[in-house]
Amino acid sequence: MLEFNFTPFPIIETERLFLDRVTDIDAQEVFELRSNPETMKYIPRPLVKNHEDALEHIRIIDEKIEENIGINWGIRLKGNPKLLGIIGFYRMQPENYRSEIGYILSPDHHGKGIVSEAVNRLIKFGFEDLKLHSIEAIIDPENHASEKVLQKCGFVKEAHFKESDFWDGKFRDKVIYSLLEK
Repeated sequence: MLEFNFTPFPIIETERLFLDRVTDIDAQEVFELRSNPETMKYIPRPLVKNHEDALEHIRIIDEKIEENIGINWGIRLKGNPKLLGIIGFYRMQPENYRSEIGYILSPDHHGKGIVSEAVNRLIKFGFEDLKLHSIEAIIDPENHASEKVLQKCGFVKEAHFKESDFWDGKFRDKVIYSLLEK
């Protein structure tokens, strides 16, 4: 079975991006991302209502890193400390050498290839450093932008579950994309 160790925290760079730890300094940006109904449209989680909720979200991210059960990075442009988004591995399944990848990005930065660049780098990290065998992404079938990112990064659609999740008073479909280690 795989064992993960996120200490020291792995800082990752790409051509344009700096992926590092989300801290309390980022609370305002975390609030903006997670309180925005547009950004959260396809993420079945409660909206963050205030600064305390944002800090609590950061605390949960930290706990998962410390317990080596999940890891998130802040997405930043090199040379600019402002948090643009969050990307990471969720619901890690060490027994199956598999993890889910997820991401959220500020609407001001959509359509610039930022998420694709970050996802491609984390695929490499997932397979080479974490020794994963497969990476999955679970999206809302209406989330065409996310679907495009996943296809561009080599993910393949594995399943479409009809009304499998109950959220906010209604049943929602979900689509699973995955990528196997080459």
